[in-house]
Amino acid sequence: MIEIKGLKKKFGDNEALCGIDLTVDSNIIFAIVGPDGAGKTTLLRILAGIMTPNDGSINVLGHDIVKNPEAAKRYTGYLSQKFSLNPTLTVAENIDFFGTLYEVPNSLKEERLKRLLEFSRLGPFKDRQAGKLSGGMKQKLALCCALIHTPRILLLDEPTTGVDPISRRELWEILYDLLAQGVLILISTPYMDEAERAGEIMMLHRGRTLAGGGLEDLKSKFKHKLYEMICDDSRKAFVLLSERVGGERVVFFGDKLHLALDSDQESQNLKNLLSDSGLKIDSLHPISPGLEDVFMQELLVEK
Repeated sequence: MIEIKGLKKKFGDNEALCGIDLTVDSNIIFAIVGPDGAGKTTLLRILAGIMTPNDGSINVLGHDIVKNPEAAKRYTGYLSQKFSLNPTLTVAENIDFFGTLYEVPNSLKEERLKRLLEFSRLGPFKDRQAGKLSGGMKQKLALCCALIHTPRILLLDEPTTGVDPISRRELWEILYDLLAQGVLILISTPYMDEAERAGEIMMLHRGRTLAGGGLEDLKSKFKHKLYEMICDDSRKAFVLLSERVGGERVVFFGDKLHLALDSDQESQNLKNLLSDSGLKIDSLHPISPGLEDVFMQELLVEK
């Protein structure tokens, strides 16, 4: 459904995308995960046909998007990172307006509007101005506008950033419903836990792909045995452990430390080291690596 080869994009001297390759064969939720500045927004804008790459090829549903970016707009719905709808129009008026932009026939627009309002649970608020909606409602309205022309591919740029937990859960419920209806969903996110909900994941950093695949495939790439440590002085422990095993194998996770070690014996040796330095170890035990652990490992490999 989507095939990208050697995609590059520069803004002045800054390389936003540095030769991205990507293939998506079927209807899935595909997560593009990475920090700010990774190139997520640029990639989605190019796929949406609203930005032109400097090099590379893009094929979407059999159409060459580089040569004919307008073709992308017929098959894709795009939800931008920032709320960009008219705040003075009501919920229903915004959806109707986008239906007109996408040239949805009037004979279909009314039925689709009704279905989208019910689908997003925005029906009771259809006459409320968009500017007076909560953050979660604004995102659901933007999603409705992106769906009014029934696209086969949905591009979502960090749709849950700044959204409350309940609205975030509701938005994901909507995405799973869309997936069941045969819509391919590409979603960018800085949240590793959110990316774990996707069928496939691409890790992006500074315009380059670090790793990609299903969640279990990515976790299997973790090369060490992972331990979680809780102690009375995490910062001092971090310094001591970094000096002993290398800073790339010790990472802060909140008030805890994650240690990428080779064996249980090594973990015991490090525990003794910290105890001899006067630190109290509350907990040290093996855990399964999460997506963030894999990302940090791949990031260090790149460096």
